[in-house]
Amino acid sequence: MQVIEWSGLSSEERKLALARPESRQAKSVTNLIQNVFAAVSAEGDKAVARFAEEFDKLAPGKLDLTEDVVAEARASVDDEDYQALVAAATNIRAFHEAEVSGGYETQIAPGIDCARVMRPLGTAGLYVPGGTAPLFSTLLMLAIPARIAGVQNVIVCTPPDRHGGINPFILLAASICQVDAIYLVGGAQAIAALSIGTDMIPKADIIAGPGNAYVTAAKAYAAALPNGPIIDMPAGPSELLVVADETADPDVIAADLLSQAEHDADAQVVFVTTDSGLVQSVQLAVEEQLAVLPRQKIARQSLAHGKAILVQSMKEAIEVINAYAPEHLSLNVKAAEQLMPKIRTAGTVFVGSWAAETFGDYAAGPSHVLPTDGAAQKWSGVSVSTFQRSMTVQRVAQAGVSSIAAISARLARLEGLEAHARAADIRLAKAEAVL
Repeated sequence: MQVIEWSGLSSEERKLALARPESRQAKSVTNLIQNVFAAVSAEGDKAVARFAEEFDKLAPGKLDLTEDVVAEARASVDDEDYQALVAAATNIRAFHEAEVSGGYETQIAPGIDCARVMRPLGTAGLYVPGGTAPLFSTLLMLAIPARIAGVQNVIVCTPPDRHGGINPFILLAASICQVDAIYLVGGAQAIAALSIGTDMIPKADIIAGPGNAYVTAAKAYAAALPNGPIIDMPAGPSELLVVADETADPDVIAADLLSQAEHDADAQVVFVTTDSGLVQSVQLAVEEQLAVLPRQKIARQSLAHGKAILVQSMKEAIEVINAYAPEHLSLNVKAAEQLMPKIRTAGTVFVGSWAAETFGDYAAGPSHVLPTDGAAQKWSGVSVSTFQRSMTVQRVAQAGVSSIAAISARLARLEGLEAHARAADIRLAKAEAVL
């Protein structure tokens, strides 16, 4: 990890210090995405299959969640493992059910009642990464809020494993969430199919889920298409920023940093501290823990673009946080609660030394599908409202016309829109005539 002293940097140097890995925005990624979408638009499933064979070395397919398929998956896993999956789903469901709102209604004036009502989107296309780890937890984190939102058609795209099959825990998670269909296809070709619709894969109203640089770029491209889907957010390779003071345990910090570094070679971890001695202690702890990690190679690649940033105060630490806008933020400091009101940009915050980022990844409740690459400056993580749209309702009774018609007509004429004004005038005249 590169060690940086924050106070000695210029404004431009600070931007460079907090930059994400260049591979996430490579021009080659954009070019490939455009080619994939053009081919899928022209050739449909034929192009999807060709890209799947080229990139994943496996043909795509559809998996129906029949009773036999689910039973076979259930029989193949340990009972305690399955119960852990169910417990996580229960916690996730409890958190998101607390969010559900029926909108609101307010009386603007006597006879004028306005409301905001929520409606679910029709089809949610959920992307569950495969790659080097079967992220069944991501399926729970996406499908549960989608179902609570009222989405009627929840479909999943996930790459097949190296044998062309699917991890049983992904099947069981899909069953717990009552997913309608699973398509064994990943990468940009899956996003293109969900965006455009093919004979095999239906067009989605929203595409949600994290992925590598190609998946993230494909989602952004899809959202810009005419009549294209909306997306949950830019959710690319994982990232974690840990803030620690002299009270923090270096072994705990190292464990948290490695928990994200092992995700992906493009994952990024940042360690911010006021204690210069802690930097060396954490680096030693990281090396010690790395030696026994099964995914050591991936973690080392990620740590190569990790940063350890020395700050002079918690005020400077807050500056780093809000400038970096991390996907995950861990506050491993004695005054963690006091920092919270000052934090403006983060996907999710883990407050205090006991709050492991791992808890949020699996079982705490909030969705772990969160904005990356600084998108937390503007985007929020997945929630029930991600899978809904709102519409307003305006009810005007005869008694309300007198208080709003003249105002509306006057403003319409100021904008030069006479027909607008007359639509208000005619109602006012009729309302007054009845009275």
